[in-house]
Amino acid sequence: MSIWFRIRWLLVVLLAVALVGFALTVKSANEDFPALTKRLQAEKPKFAKRQQTLLTERYDLTDRPAKEMVMSRGKPVQEGVRVKLPEGMTWEKLAALSPELIKEKQLWPAGFLPLPHPHHEVGGMIFPKFLIEVTKQQTDRDLTRFDLDFDLPDYLLPEFPAPIYLTTRLDLGDVSQGKLVTLNNFNELFKDILNPKQLEGLRLLVTPFPQQQFNATEDRRSLKAHQGVACFDCHANGHTNASTHTVGDIRPNELRHRIDTPSLRGVNIQRLFGSQRALKSVEDFTEFEQRGAYFDGIPADATRKGTNVLERGSQVHFMAEFQALLDFPPAPKLNVLGKLNPSKASVIELRGQDIFFGKGQCAACHTPPYYTDNLMHNLQVERFFPEVTMNGRKASVDGPIKTFPLRGIKDSPPYLHDDRLLTLEDTVEFFNLILELKLSVQEKKDLLVFLWAL
Repeated sequence: MSIWFRIRWLLVVLLAVALVGFALTVKSANEDFPALTKRLQAEKPKFAKRQQTLLTERYDLTDRPAKEMVMSRGKPVQEGVRVKLPEGMTWEKLAALSPELIKEKQLWPAGFLPLPHPHHEVGGMIFPKFLIEVTKQQTDRDLTRFDLDFDLPDYLLPEFPAPIYLTTRLDLGDVSQGKLVTLNNFNELFKDILNPKQLEGLRLLVTPFPQQQFNATEDRRSLKAHQGVACFDCHANGHTNASTHTVGDIRPNELRHRIDTPSLRGVNIQRLFGSQRALKSVEDFTEFEQRGAYFDGIPADATRKGTNVLERGSQVHFMAEFQALLDFPPAPKLNVLGKLNPSKASVIELRGQDIFFGKGQCAACHTPPYYTDNLMHNLQVERFFPEVTMNGRKASVDGPIKTFPLRGIKDSPPYLHDDRLLTLEDTVEFFNLILELKLSVQEKKDLLVFLWAL
């Protein structure tokens, strides 16, 4: 076959692909809302089954609450390593191998690969059922998507509603009164705790604004025309409920990360924001969310669907001021420097602390008292596996990720920047391999118990 024939054949193939893409674009543009709804609802079971198949192949999804540890309001922490190993492999055998050999033999656990969005090719915000139900009950606003449901079981997610601790009123403990804070009740709950500026900031945080999937246009993903999404729909009670979508600042789509919604607790001590950490203050992030991130980083969509431009000197500042009040949960065993008080800690917790600051090398990034260095680090996970695509997500090079604070970490499953680690035990095994630590079984148990105490 001559080189010119190959070139002509390649051009024909590229032209055909372009024509198919153009035809799909025209079809989508000409599709009215009833037709769009019918088509996507018909496709929904296929993609739900695809995602559940991936999850069950990767993870042990059984409900296994820990007997020894609960979250701040009493929800049991899920225990055990949930990532499944290749047949015949153990964590000890795997940790003894070099990254090159793990990659060559394709032994990297699938659960340690990036986790796709429930429908990665489509993406967009999606909420757990418990958040949808309570939001609808309190505000008559339905966050259900007609094309897609959330994928992870409730027992693997943070407790809901989460407690709220304020840096200004530590004496009050949890000020949420066990309720989800919404536009319906924020004033009643906080009018005697916050000053008027902070209260206005909270009002804006629970006010819904148009978003890519939830708006009044006919290419939305809600059955009814929608007011939109509030900041505290994902960051429920200033924490997280594990709502997810895909980052707006990476292209092509197959390389976009699924987002682990981070907690806003301790936001006052953090210095990097946004999925690529390009924003240097929570004010920058708040403004960026409304102008671009709510619309997948597409300014034209923001204009068409109803972008909400907040005034920096008042509204953005007020929102940031309230967020800066959100504190970590109490950690009674820690001293003022953020380390364990020997008179309050158990022997196993103290052993775990020694591993954290020693052999485990955790403190190289997670420095006390809040257990973050406010920097980005490239874990170079790609050295363990060949490039692979699953459910529309290409596992390739993730690049640098933010060091999140570990204070109160037991309250914030699942873990890592894209939810791929379901438990803290998964997290310990992941970093044992990534950092080539070769921790013993007992050392990993000790480290876990220390993390519970933070």
